[in-house]
Amino acid sequence: MSASIKDKVAIIGMGCSKFGERWESDASDLMVEAAYEAYEDAGIDPKDIEAAWLGTVQSGMTGQPAAAALKLDYVPITRVENACCTATDAFRNACYAVAAGIHDIVLAIGVEKLKDTGWTGLGGFGAPGSSMVDVNTPPPVQFALAATRYAHHYNVPMDELKKTLARIAVKNHKNGALNPKAHFQKEISLEQALKAPMVAWPLGLFDCCGVSDGSAAAILTTPELARKFRDDYVLVKGIGMAVGGQQGMLQDDYDFVHFEENVRASQMAYREADVKVPLEEIDMAMVHDCFTITELVITEDLGFAPRGKGPEYHEAGTFDKDGELAINIDGGLKCFGHPIGASGIRMIYEVYKQLQGKAGARQRKNPRLGLTHNLGGRPGSFTCTVAIFGKED
Repeated sequence: MSASIKDKVAIIGMGCSKFGERWESDASDLMVEAAYEAYEDAGIDPKDIEAAWLGTVQSGMTGQPAAAALKLDYVPITRVENACCTATDAFRNACYAVAAGIHDIVLAIGVEKLKDTGWTGLGGFGAPGSSMVDVNTPPPVQFALAATRYAHHYNVPMDELKKTLARIAVKNHKNGALNPKAHFQKEISLEQALKAPMVAWPLGLFDCCGVSDGSAAAILTTPELARKFRDDYVLVKGIGMAVGGQQGMLQDDYDFVHFEENVRASQMAYREADVKVPLEEIDMAMVHDCFTITELVITEDLGFAPRGKGPEYHEAGTFDKDGELAINIDGGLKCFGHPIGASGIRMIYEVYKQLQGKAGARQRKNPRLGLTHNLGGRPGSFTCTVAIFGKED
């Protein structure tokens, strides 16, 4: 049995750049923007950083971009790349270094500068040198197939499923309109979502997240040291990670209406955090809504709603800003876009602010536990991370 990380690592500072079309900034500028907000928030000097983990997919090789941008002279820096879980995996590795007693104060930072590249999202997944023959199917098509499969499996009329998906988009845009750091800060109506131009049937424009630029950073230390910096530090309660092995392409009975990696990673995190009934115990969840159908499936995979009942829970407002468990209260990927190497730590930033009572117009009343979730890959084979955060008991 693996050891638990519960209450062994504290977050004492976080920063997040404005997300969006940052034509005036390069990746170094975005890292400086996020890291120096985190330094100021923690009340530390950059020279206090003993080691760093840099999450990025497209915006740099090695750890040197962080060393150059942040002037982290000759400290160990590890670059982490793990598809859409990149930032959370960088955070996870930084946590383990602190929990193991190797370092006292470390930095986890994620960055991605995508708008200049014209990049439109993840493509094929065949590794260099692989003999695998693969179809380079764009992500909207992959998740559109998941939506049609969901409707078929649960016998949901497509018009009803599209209304549920539209409601998820409306909810996230309503939340994002309250977030000054979001890329898109405008509410949309249900009619707008339903009548939006089609991207990949049945997914329309508002069912898909955009491409964006951004960076987010976290300063981590031990709970013992955290008390010397601030009273409202946030503790890591659990982290789970599961990596698929293309089961969806290899198993005849794979159902494609749940993503097993979500289930396994959340169970690991729940076990560490001692969460028994997620819907009752978790106050808010920032989940990987790359597409609205993804948020619907995640809702069920993470145990927030029974199988096939996710639409009913969404329709009932269970996951609204003031609902029983707020999902994507920050606006989600739908409003922040998805600068891949930054998204996971950006989600942790929202949970951190919410737990401190500093989320402004989006603030939940007395939240106790918050969860973040990332999912990289495609239906049939994902990498998934789930992390849970809370205050000192």
